[in-house]
Amino acid sequence: MTACTIVMQLPKKEMKRMSSVTDGSRYFSRRDFLRAGSGAALGGVLAARTVDLDAEQVATVPAGDVVRFGIIGVGTQGSALLTNAVTVPGVKCVAASDLYDGRHTLAREIAGPEIKTTRRYQELLDDKSIECLIVAVPDFWHKTVVVDALSAGKDVYCEKPMSHTIAEGAEMVKAVERTGKFVQVGSQRVSSAIFGKARELVASGAIGDLLQVELQLGRNTPDGAWEYPPPPDLSPESLDWVTWQKDLPKKPFDPLTFARWRCWHEYGTGMAGDLMVHLVSGMQFVTGINAVPEKVFTVGGIERWKDGRNMPDVQNTILDYGKIHVSVRLTLGTETPEVTRVLGSKGVVEISNGSVMFIPQLGINMSPSYYSQGYPAALRKEYLREWQEKNDPILAEHPLADVDVYRGPSWDGLRPHLANFFSSVRTRKPVVEDVVFGHHAAAACHMANESYFQGTVIRAPGTGGKKTA
Repeated sequence: MTACTIVMQLPKKEMKRMSSVTDGSRYFSRRDFLRAGSGAALGGVLAARTVDLDAEQVATVPAGDVVRFGIIGVGTQGSALLTNAVTVPGVKCVAASDLYDGRHTLAREIAGPEIKTTRRYQELLDDKSIECLIVAVPDFWHKTVVVDALSAGKDVYCEKPMSHTIAEGAEMVKAVERTGKFVQVGSQRVSSAIFGKARELVASGAIGDLLQVELQLGRNTPDGAWEYPPPPDLSPESLDWVTWQKDLPKKPFDPLTFARWRCWHEYGTGMAGDLMVHLVSGMQFVTGINAVPEKVFTVGGIERWKDGRNMPDVQNTILDYGKIHVSVRLTLGTETPEVTRVLGSKGVVEISNGSVMFIPQLGINMSPSYYSQGYPAALRKEYLREWQEKNDPILAEHPLADVDVYRGPSWDGLRPHLANFFSSVRTRKPVVEDVVFGHHAAAACHMANESYFQGTVIRAPGTGGKKTA
C-alpha cells in the first residue's frame, strides 16, 4: 500500500490582505470571511492522501473441483459475461443457448468448439451435469427463464435488472425460497474493492449521520443510447423471431427491435433498468439500505433520440427511503462521469470509476459569521475579538483533516463478480448480491419508470396511493 500527500496553503498576499479583517476598519466579502477565521485556521493546511487498494484476487480452486455451467443469451452483455467466466479458475462452460444462430458461433468462439449450442434453453435445464446458469436474455424474459432454471435445480447468475416488473421480482424471490437455490444479480459493484472501501467508511461512522445520496451518469453516443446495428445476417431463418417476442402481441420481423429492445418498455426498462439499477445497487451496498423506496418521483422526456422509442433519454428521479433521500440524474444526451456521492453530517464519500474519496467536515464554523458584516464597526470589532477568543482554541484542536483518496480496480470488472458467484455454487455460502437485494434495486427502477409514465408520485406496494405493478 502506497500513499502520497499534496499540501495546499493560501498565498502570502492573501494572508496579508486578510490581516486587516480584525481591525474593524473595512467591509469585506463573504469569501474573506470564509478564508479569514483565526490564526490557527490560517496556519492550517488542506492535504490529500492517496492510497492504493489491494488488487482484487480470484481464489484458486483445487484441481478437479470444476463447476459446469451454461449460458442463456449470448448477446452484447452475455458474450462479455461468457468471455470473463471462462477465465475464472475451476469453471467450465458446457452449453449455450440463444434464439439467434449467429450467437451459437460466437459462443463456440469464446468457450470452445466442443460446447453444445441450441435455440431451446430448456435443453440446458434438462442437462443434469449443468450446475448453474448465466442468464443474459432481454429484461422481459428474465423471470420466465430464471424461475424455470431454479425449478430445474440450477443456481442462477441473472443480469440486471433482475426483473421486468415488481410483480415478476416478487415471483422470483418466492422461487428462490421454494427451491433453496441461489440467484446472484449481475450488478458487479458489490464485488468491487472501490465500493467495498466506501461501504467500510460509511459503516465506520466516518461521514456521521447519513443524510442523502446523489447518483449521476450520462452518455452521449448512438451506442450509449442503444442504437445498435443489427447483425448483417439477421433474418427469420437465422432468428426465431416468433419465440423471441414471447407472449407479447406479435409484430412483423424487425431487426431494429431485436437489436435495440432497451428502447421500448414492452421489452426493456430503459435508462432506469440499464443504468440507474447499477447506481442504486451500489448505493444499497454502500449505505446498507436494502429495501424498496417508500415513494418515487420522476421527470424526464425523449429529448435527443427521437427514433421511435418510448423510454425517456433524460430522466431525473427522487427516491425516498424514509429519512434518506436519493437523487438520480440520468441522460443519454450529455457525457458525464458516473458518480455516487454519499453525504453525511461529518463529510462526503464520493465514488468514481477508479477511486473513492473521503472528504471530512467538522460541521463547525471555521471563521466569524458573515452575518456580522451588518454590524456597526465598533460592534463588529468586538464580535470578532470575542469570536476568536472563544474559537481559536477549538480550531487549534481540530486542524483541517486530510482528504483521503483510495484507488483500485474499476468497479466495472465482471470477473470478480462472476468468481464470487461460482464460489457460492461450489461452497454453498450465500451469494454477494442475492435475489432480495436484486428485487429491491429493480423495484426502485420500475417505480421510477412508472412515475415517468403516470406523471405522479409512486408509492411502494402496500403503503397506499399510486402503486406500480
